[in-house]
Amino acid sequence: MLNKMSLTFIKNFNSIFNGLYLLKYNKYGFFLETNANLLQNLLFILRDNEAYMFKLLIDILVVDYPGNNKRFCLVYCLLSLKYNVRVNVKLHLNEFDVVPSSTNIYKSASWMEREAWDMSGIFFDSHPDLRRILTDYGFEGYPLRKDFPLSGYKEVRYDDSQKRVISEYIEMAQEYRVFNFKSSWE
Repeated sequence: MLNKMSLTFIKNFNSIFNGLYLLKYNKYGFFLETNANLLQNLLFILRDNEAYMFKLLIDILVVDYPGNNKRFCLVYCLLSLKYNVRVNVKLHLNEFDVVPSSTNIYKSASWMEREAWDMSGIFFDSHPDLRRILTDYGFEGYPLRKDFPLSGYKEVRYDDSQKRVISEYIEMAQEYRVFNFKSSWE
């Protein structure tokens, strides 16, 4: 249900942007859909305009839809403490799209963008320190993509004979098995 602040937000948003961005509302809150070219301008206005005051970047999420032409949905979750309103800014991207970094607008975006790069492979242009944050430097692939194998590509283990940690490719050899699907209870 919309409260008074939410109705004011919709009115102010439509008067300022005049249909430039798609604004949706459902039981989970407000959703703005934009593209990468307009992202920084939108975030700047949402943060600094007196009508919105979204001073807090809560999170940056990446959702993977492998069957879609624009495979990834990048979501910026913002909170206005002054008006007690949340908004999610969504971008739809393919694997090779470049997104401008929002670290110049929200300082907390640095770690979140690094995580999105490390886990899903979303590249952020003009990021001050875009490098892996959760995986090893030699790691291949992006673990939160739906097409990434569950076992990964490499195995890291300690070898007692060599007295060191070694990394080797995983071999998924499996013997041929015959399955009997008859129930033993019959």
